[in-house]
Amino acid sequence: MTRLLVWRHGNTDYNAGGRVQGQTDAPLNARGRDQAAAGAALLASLKPDVLVSSDLSRAHDTASALAALTGLSIKSDARLRERHFGEWQGELLTDIEARYPAEYARWRAGDPSPGSGIESLDDLAKRMLAALQDAATLAPGGTVVVTTHGGAARQGCGALLGWPNEAIRTLGSLHNCHWTELRDRTKRTGGTGWQLMAHNVGVIGEH
Repeated sequence: MTRLLVWRHGNTDYNAGGRVQGQTDAPLNARGRDQAAAGAALLASLKPDVLVSSDLSRAHDTASALAALTGLSIKSDARLRERHFGEWQGELLTDIEARYPAEYARWRAGDPSPGSGIESLDDLAKRMLAALQDAATLAPGGTVVVTTHGGAARQGCGALLGWPNEAIRTLGSLHNCHWTELRDRTKRTGGTGWQLMAHNVGVIGEH
C-alpha cells in the first residue's frame, strides 16, 4: 500500500514571533534547521522512495535535510504552498486582531472565507488534494514524503480523507517538523481508500 508522510517545515522567525507567514518566503532559523536535521533522521529510517516539497524555502530547505541523508532528489510543487493570507501576510497576529477584528473573529471561528483577501479553505483544499494525489502516484506501493506547511497540511490531509471542514478543524495543527501519516489501503480493503494512521509524529519533546 502507498504511504504518504505529510511533513511540516522547521521553525522560522515568523513562527517564533507570532507573525503570519502565508506564502511569504520566510527562511528557516537556526532552531528550524536543527529540527529539520532531527526529523530527517527519523524519516530516513522509514526508507522514503520519493521527496516532494513546496517551493517556499522553509519547506524546501527542510526537505533538503532528508535528501542529504537519503540521496533522493526533491520534486518541487508550488501547489504545496501555505494558504495565502492576503492582507495579513507578514503581520503580527496581535496587530491583525486589532486592525481586522471582524475578519479575525470569522477566521478564528473557522469561516472558510473570512475576507481580507485570504484564500478560501475550499480553494486551498482543491490545490492541496491535487498535489497530494499526484505525489502519491510517484511511488505506488511505496513511501512518499511531502514537505509542506501547517495549514496546508491539515486542509490537504482532510481533503484526501474526504472530511468536511467541521471535521478537519478538529485535527490539531502539526508542530514544526512533525508529520501526518496516511495510507492508501484500497487494494487491501477493497475500496476504503486513504486512512489516517498517525498525526503529529516527530522528535519527542520538540514542538
